[in-house]
Amino acid sequence: MSRKRRIVAVLVAGFTAMSLAACGGDGEAGTDSFTVGLLLPNRTTPRWEKWDRPLIEQQLKERCPSCTVEYANADNDVANQRQQMVSMITKGVRVLILDPADTRALRSSIQEAREAGVPVVAYDRLAEGPISGFVSFNGAQVGRLQGEALLEAMADKGNGGNIVMMNGDPSSANAAWFRRGALSVLTGEVKISRSYDTRGWRSENAHANMSAAITALGPDRIGGVLAANDDIAAGVISALKSARVKELPPVTGQDADLDAVQRIVKGEQYMTVYKPFETQAAAVAAMAVALGRGEDGRDVATTTFDSPTTKNIPSVLLTPTAVTVGNIEQTLVNDGVYTIDQICVRELRPACDRAGLTG
Repeated sequence: MSRKRRIVAVLVAGFTAMSLAACGGDGEAGTDSFTVGLLLPNRTTPRWEKWDRPLIEQQLKERCPSCTVEYANADNDVANQRQQMVSMITKGVRVLILDPADTRALRSSIQEAREAGVPVVAYDRLAEGPISGFVSFNGAQVGRLQGEALLEAMADKGNGGNIVMMNGDPSSANAAWFRRGALSVLTGEVKISRSYDTRGWRSENAHANMSAAITALGPDRIGGVLAANDDIAAGVISALKSARVKELPPVTGQDADLDAVQRIVKGEQYMTVYKPFETQAAAVAAMAVALGRGEDGRDVATTTFDSPTTKNIPSVLLTPTAVTVGNIEQTLVNDGVYTIDQICVRELRPACDRAGLTG
């Protein structure tokens, strides 16, 4: 087992121990039963259905074997997610895990949940309103990792100092969090020639924005692109190819989607940010079970965090990792996220050989 994998395992075990301690030890685990509502924001970003949903459901079942999970996906529709919340509260869920489709628009729904006695744990994205807990990765650190990697790649290539910032959806608190982290590194080091918000985190919107940037700046005057996640990176790279840019500038990403990892191997995307989803799922499951059993979320939390509406929210903020072609095996492969065979499909074998991915 790799050192990285051991660390993840220790963290997951730690959250399991905290959850069991909150209900009186192994002998009492699962002696009560209740329903946990799980609401995810969209199917556009692959991680939600591929990783987060099954991992959270698995972690909840391990911590509360007699509990059930009520699941819904908002498909990027705030009104839909609001109705899903109402439906779950009406059905009698005892606690909600919410990744908000819009961090502000659901404030009244979260207030309604509080009035109904249903605690809400914000997952991955901070939600406004009286939430009882927050579990995510440190968004400022995500942005810093992206900014640092972009500067390093631009220096290596000898690129000019003009960059394009392709931020996330403006309705997401995470988008602003990532942006602040990136700017803390980039400010004074490069010129941000264009900056765009990407509605819905959609690659087609990123493609349109990047096409506009290329038209305005010229294909040879873009030294790098700060793309907030891998879907956005896909749209950026597609636009650069459509414009017949001869040498692609370095492009960042986030979420370690398989397509993005393969683009990194091919040399089309410079990096992504890996966030071990198993650890995040373990933390949110531990907090949700504790709250569902009437315990204090601070027993699971490792810190506190403030939203625009609520101070000192019990929180778990985990540490992300930058992934480039040089450490794919040490991170994603050794952690069991992907196998080399999954990454290195036939047409990528030569590039994988050059990258040392031959296991």
